[in-house]
Amino acid sequence: QVQLVESGGGLVQAGDSLRLSCADSGRTFSMYAMGWFRQAPGKEREFVSGIDWSGSSTYYADFVKGRFTVSRENAKNTMYLQMNSLKPEDAAVYYCARGINQLPRGIADFSSWGQGTQVTVSS
Repeated sequence: QVQLVESGGGLVQAGDSLRLSCADSGRTFSMYAMGWFRQAPGKEREFVSGIDWSGSSTYYADFVKGRFTVSRENAKNTMYLQMNSLKPEDAAVYYCARGINQLPRGIADFSSWGQGTQVTVSS
C-alpha cells in the first residue's frame, strides 16, 4: 500500500530556510503527480505547490512563488520542498499528497496523504 512520510520540519527564524522531504513507499511513485499542502491552526488546508510525474512541470500558490521550490527524485521515491526566506505566516503543518490527475491543485485532486511535518517560524 502507498505510504507517504514527510520530514524536515522544525523551528527556524524568519528569513531562514528548510527543506522538506516526502518519502513514498509505493511501487509506482514515478507515475503520479504530487503536491504539497499546509494547514495552520484554525485555517483551512491550502495548496502550496505541485509537480508533475516527471518533475518537468512545477507550479505554486502565489504566496510562495519566488521563495519555495518543489522537486522530485523518482529513483529515490522522494519529493522535496525547498523553502527559502521563510516568514512567520508560513508556519503550519506541511503535508505531501499523491495526485490523481495531471496537474492537481485542489484537495479533491489527491488520493493519498502523509501525516504532516510541523514548520514553525519565529520573528
